[in-house]
Parts: sequence; structure tokens; C-alpha cells
Amino acid sequence: MKNTLDPLEPKADKDTVRRHNLSLVLRAVHDEGEATRAAVAARVGLTRAAVSSLVEQLLAGGFLTERGKTFSGQAGRPGTALRVARTGPAGLGVEINIDYVSVCVVDLAGTDRVRLTEHVDNRGVAPGEVLERAARIAARTLRSAAEQELRPAGARLALPGLVSGGTVRQAPNLGWNQVAAETLFARALDALVPGRPALPVASDNEANAAALAELWFGVGAGPERVRGFLYLTGEIGVGGAVVVDGELMRGAHGFAGEIGHAVADPEGPRCRCGSRGCLEQYAGQAALLRGAGLDETAGMPGVAELERRALAGDARAVAALERAGRMLGLVVSGAVNLLDPEAVVLGGVYRPLMPWLGPAADRELTLRVVSGLWPAGSGRLRASSSAGDAARGAAAVVVRDVVADPAGYAERAAR
Repeated sequence: MKNTLDPLEPKADKDTVRRHNLSLVLRAVHDEGEATRAAVAARVGLTRAAVSSLVEQLLAGGFLTERGKTFSGQAGRPGTALRVARTGPAGLGVEINIDYVSVCVVDLAGTDRVRLTEHVDNRGVAPGEVLERAARIAARTLRSAAEQELRPAGARLALPGLVSGGTVRQAPNLGWNQVAAETLFARALDALVPGRPALPVASDNEANAAALAELWFGVGAGPERVRGFLYLTGEIGVGGAVVVDGELMRGAHGFAGEIGHAVADPEGPRCRCGSRGCLEQYAGQAALLRGAGLDETAGMPGVAELERRALAGDARAVAALERAGRMLGLVVSGAVNLLDPEAVVLGGVYRPLMPWLGPAADRELTLRVVSGLWPAGSGRLRASSSAGDAARGAAAVVVRDVVADPAGYAERAAR
């Protein structure tokens, strides 16, 4: 009789088991922030002797450090407190947006250790030139990181558009189509840091990267530990990402979350994507500034002025923000009805503007979300944390890859 069972995977050898267990121990310390060998053993289900051996390897590899003695409250001798190292392996995150480039290096704990940001209008600039500029900023960031004995294991780009396979398929607000962003950036960075081993380069949508930062350092890491949310980032355009059960939902082609191009009014103004009446035509940065009578190309200075006028009670500024909030609520209510997230998180320029955007959006959500699941003042609509930015999220992905396979990183670093 034919055997219809799927073939079993090959039996794990000693090296595979060791690599897996090294990651288990490093992740346990990483997630706890600080732990003793005994606490790690209890969490991962290995013997104390096995954990001690693995810890020694991680200490020798520069992944962990230890300090002093800590008391667990249980019987026995106090243990040495283990923490992830503040030097050594790190991640490099590079956010390229419409009107700025931001680069950061985070350590194994996810702490933002070096940050350089340049405000510059990237619209109408050749993609290669924009990516070369980003590489120059990244090279300066790497030099600062080296002074702190940090060695990024890779670079990750956060880009405002549809990103797949290292290519920006479409970024309407930048005017990019089919741009091989990873290749262009890697080539430019290699030319700027000759003699250094080439950094692996990966890429993702900037809203996805910001949502991961919010998950790991913001609402997902706080006391409530929100593990499912819809994230919107307000910039020149409106980006979005969906987190479900602590994981980024990517969709069939990796493009899930493009809520900025959800249609609010099919007869509305023409969008750069080619459609009409997209949400970003009503709630993007340019629309906000235009509605308040400010220069819509002013970028962050314009947003700061908009906030200043709203604080002063300027009627036109307040009205523009309330209109944008209503449109946000209108479009987001459909997504809430479809996905039923625990929360909706507004980041980017929306964060400082929440006092005026939020109430209007919340009223629409209360009106339109079915079954009374969004009562007024529910707290499900909230501003992002200060930790939730795309560059940090991108860098943290690199770090988490190191934590997932410290032995692999050590092998690559030794070449």
C-alpha cells in the first residue's frame, strides 16, 4: 500500500541542536532583560549544567555579559545576572522617506545607540542619488557605532512604497517604479567603506518597520501587551500595517496594509497612484497643511507650525485636523470591521496631532464599527509611542535575526 504520509525531516545532529539551544538561551535573556542561569534553565527546559555551558559560549562570543549577584527569592545561592551585551552585534536601520532620511544603530537589547537624520526633499530626485545620500549617512553612522564597539550584522531599508524582493515596485510619492533599492544602496555603501566586509542588505515597507517597532518597544511591550493592531503612519502619504497575534500580516504578495490608497471618495481628487479619492488625499501631510493654509511642501516644519496654530486655537488649523480625523475614522472603520484589531495606532505626524485628529476619528469609529465594539472613549484609538519609528524597527529586525541564530552570526563574522 502506498504511504501517503509526508517524509520526516532529517534527524537533528549535535551541531543543529547546539545552535538551537544557543538561540533559546540568548532569546530568554533578551526577552527578560536580565536573568540568572537558573531562571533561564527553568524557562527553556534545559538542565542548569547545559545552560551554564551555553552561557559560557555566549559570553565568549560577546553576546552576553554578567554582573554582580541577584537574589531570586528562592532557596539557594544568589546567581549572577546575565544581560545581552551593549557592545558587539548590532543592527543598522535606514528609513528613506519623502522628506527625510533617518539612520540608526541599535544594540542587542534594541536600544537606539546612534541616530543621524537629514531633512531633505527626495521627490523628483533620481533613485540612485537618494540611495547614495542614504549610504553616506549610513557610513557616518557606522563610524559612530564603531567608536562604541558596535558591529552591525546587516542593514535593513525601510521604504515608502510597495517593496518586494529587494525592489521598490511602486512608490508614488517618490515617483519610483521598479527600483532595485537593495542593490543600489549596497553598492554605494561598499564604495564608502572600502576594506570592510560587505553588510547584507534587506528591505521592507516603512510602515511595516514602524509597526514592528511599535510591537517590540511600544504598545506590544507595555503593561497591556497589545498583540494585534492596525498601524497608520502619517507622512507625505499615509502608510499602514497590520499586526495579528504578535506577527506582521503581509498578505499574498507582501503588500498588506496599504490603507493610504483605500478610496474614501471615488469622485475625489486624483492621487499619485492613479486612482481618485484615496485616504492620503484627505489625511496625508500635504492635505493637512493645505487645509490649514500652510505650505504643503514644508514637511516637518509645516507640521510643527500646524500643531502650534492648533494649540493657539486657530480655527482653520483645527478645522483641517478635524476633517482629516473624520476621513481617517471613515476609512479605518472599514478595516476595523474587517480585521477586529485590539487597537488602532496612529504614528508619524499623527502622533503630535492626536489631540485634534483623535476625537474626530474616534467619533466616526464609534458610529461605524459594528455591534458596539467601539464605544466612545474606548481607548482603542491611540497615538504611537515615541519608540515606534521605522528606522529602529528595521534595525531591530537585524538584531532579532542575530538572536535567532547567534552561532550563524559568529561564523559569518569570523570569515
